Amino acid sequence: MVDADRRGVSADRGQSSYAQGEGAPPLLEQTIGANLAATTVRHPEREALVDCAVGLRWNYTELRTAVRRLAAGLLRTGVRTGDRVGIWAPNRWEWVIVQFATAEIGAVLVNINPAYRAFELEYALEKSGITAVFAAESFKDSDYRAMLDEVAPRCPVLTDVVYLGSDRWAELADRPLDAADEAAVNAAAARLDRNDPINIQYTSGTTGRPKGATLTHRNILNNGFMVGELIDYTEHDRICIPVPFYHCFGMVMGNLAATSRGAAMVIPAPGFDPRATLRAVQDERCTSLYGVPTMFIAELGLADFDTFDLSSLRTGIMAGSTCPAEVMRKVIDRMNMKDVSICYGMTETSPVSTQTRTADTLEQRVGTVGRAGPHVEVKVVDPADGSTLPRGEAGEFCSRGYIVMRGYWEDQAKTSEAIDAEGWMHTGDLAVMDDDGYLSITGRIKDMVIRGGENIYPREIEEFLYTHPDIVDAQVIGVPDEKFGEELMVWIKLRDGADALTADGLREYCRGRLAHFKIPRYVHIVDEFPMTVTGKIRKVQMRTESLELIGKK
Repeated sequence: MVDADRRGVSADRGQSSYAQGEGAPPLLEQTIGANLAATTVRHPEREALVDCAVGLRWNYTELRTAVRRLAAGLLRTGVRTGDRVGIWAPNRWEWVIVQFATAEIGAVLVNINPAYRAFELEYALEKSGITAVFAAESFKDSDYRAMLDEVAPRCPVLTDVVYLGSDRWAELADRPLDAADEAAVNAAAARLDRNDPINIQYTSGTTGRPKGATLTHRNILNNGFMVGELIDYTEHDRICIPVPFYHCFGMVMGNLAATSRGAAMVIPAPGFDPRATLRAVQDERCTSLYGVPTMFIAELGLADFDTFDLSSLRTGIMAGSTCPAEVMRKVIDRMNMKDVSICYGMTETSPVSTQTRTADTLEQRVGTVGRAGPHVEVKVVDPADGSTLPRGEAGEFCSRGYIVMRGYWEDQAKTSEAIDAEGWMHTGDLAVMDDDGYLSITGRIKDMVIRGGENIYPREIEEFLYTHPDIVDAQVIGVPDEKFGEELMVWIKLRDGADALTADGLREYCRGRLAHFKIPRYVHIVDEFPMTVTGKIRKVQMRTESLELIGKK
């Protein structure tokens, strides 16, 4: 395993803001399907997947059999390598099967956020050219069937909608493999390359509409493997995964970190439930627990927290936003997670580029986002000219290596804006590197809002708000929030003669049409926006004034 004392930084330590991670262990140069096959050979009877909500419990042999059955079912329906297959569901065992079955035959899995509404769903389906989609019937207040019934007729490429648990699902997933099925799946797998695209995840970007970060077998298999390397995962670990599978946090740092080691994936509930999460840790004797800081805060805040036996825990991952020092202390002391790790990255980098190590101090875990992961290079550059800055100076964080996505789906122009000619991914985040190569994120060049770990780009919401008949212009910004890190605030200009639009009225307009986390909490009606001399809206001034409006200053 990795020696925690090896710094993995460049030779010019203390001078330029450039560093690189360890050169070991070697990268996995295989497809996800080949890796799962190898793990199954090594650990055929070891528990692989537990879905606590339905009582499902499979070992690796059973998991791989289920994966290959669905892969064969997909081939029988005409799905081929490179075809896009959507998955729209909360965390459940079928999500995992779809993830690995598509990888087995080289179909490109497109993750659809369970909180999406019809407006966002249609965009993802059309932009990706999804031919088949797997979906839950419903989740919480989302009626997936109704939304698909509305949207599907406008998506001519979409020819197959499979509801999890339906007869159609059984037809595809439950038929025992015969010799022809085995041969077909093996033939499809044999034609794959580790650099083939295998996953599209929609992430907000500078266009204002989500862009499809396209990731390969090599990208995400290795990122899961290396994340696990830095917290000493083995086949004896059991990972509790309450974070969503539609994010890299769940499907890469969770599922692929587990399967590449022979560890167990434990699904505590379809959506985050703090009590169900702790119960799963206790009952399944989990050794690792994932979450964004707000999840850990909710778990620690349970009135009956002390009744749960968390003695099996030793590690876990916290990501999504900065962790307060007091929360980190409680996670280490009260949850027994002495080896908990902080990870930082973005969907476009598979996702993790920097990570703290098990021997790092509390200060490093709460004051930094760690240092470069194995086989990853990082640097901090001057946003104006791209030159690498001295350590201690703030600039744009960039990363390079196996982690960098293949590109944005069918958008070469935006890909070229994000990834330069030398292969560096420009994150848009401002960072400072210290003398030991540890990075601190100090702000963002891009105008993205991060609410409870969800990346939200204001332009997407602004474009939707323009559909309101009384709104002439809308400008969305992020404002500080103790619980979620940031909340959304919208400044609105109404048409002449329009009735006053209240915050409740605006939220009601958005409800059911935008994901809940994209609905602005604060609404401010204005006659004009603060402008620069060149006619651009001054969002910096808006943020300053907004702090006073919401009583944060």
